[in-house]
Amino acid sequence: MKPLDAWRSEAEFFEAKGQRIAYWTSPSPDADKPWLLLIHGYPTSSWDWTATWPQLQDKFNLAAMDMLGFGLSDKPGNIEYSLIDQADLQEALLERLGIGEAHAFVHDYGNSVGQELLARHNEASLSFSLKSMCFLNGGLFPEQHRARPIQKLGLTPLGFLIGAMMTKEKFRATFDNIFGPSTKASHEEIDGHWALIRENDGHKQLHKLLQYIPERKANRERWVGALINTRAPLRLIDGGADPVSGKHLYEYYREIVPEADAVLFEDIGHYPHTEAPARVVAAFYDFHEKIGTEF
Repeated sequence: MKPLDAWRSEAEFFEAKGQRIAYWTSPSPDADKPWLLLIHGYPTSSWDWTATWPQLQDKFNLAAMDMLGFGLSDKPGNIEYSLIDQADLQEALLERLGIGEAHAFVHDYGNSVGQELLARHNEASLSFSLKSMCFLNGGLFPEQHRARPIQKLGLTPLGFLIGAMMTKEKFRATFDNIFGPSTKASHEEIDGHWALIRENDGHKQLHKLLQYIPERKANRERWVGALINTRAPLRLIDGGADPVSGKHLYEYYREIVPEADAVLFEDIGHYPHTEAPARVVAAFYDFHEKIGTEF
């Protein structure tokens, strides 16, 4: 992954919904390349994408933001965090950049944001043309999501204790449990993730961000329906060793989604794009060759 200080220095900012949002784009975008929107997961940030950014940038112009409550973006303590609002921010970013059409590559929390964008695409209310979507591990189906104990705590009245109790060592242990057996995050990666979580006192908002779990349940019909009914090309790339959304998700996706296109890497975990970036990029480009994306 890119050194965090270098990534931090490349951030740009815009204001949306009264909040300051950090974002990154390819320098000097190439008019001949399609745009790819990258949407990160919980509780990390767009820094995750730096493991694949150089390879993806070979064929795409890239755009990514730290969503509200994450990374270098604002992390207000006086709002209700919503996946619907996060989808609005993705639209606002592309509007700011003047992007009329884009592919999407999404992970974890970003899967639900992507599903909302897909639902808007299906009903012709999206402000840009969504050309395709590729999912990494995440809670595409709330009935298949296996919440970790700390996530369950975060949804109780004592959820605020997560911020008080969480340490870098506990964060390391949590990450180790969801990564593949031979692809654990490095010490440098853990240091970087932890610094970004604590940026702007973000650790105090971790429990509020977990409202995505009941929000997924409330919107199941809309968001699972978006997968089933869309005409946009879709692919799932899944790390099978993930206890949260691993092989069981892959198998369920193939059962539920018509003509499902899914790839399983049994030996990697919840963060395929940082654990095995070369394999993920190869599977991603295979998908785009299959659907005929023009580079």
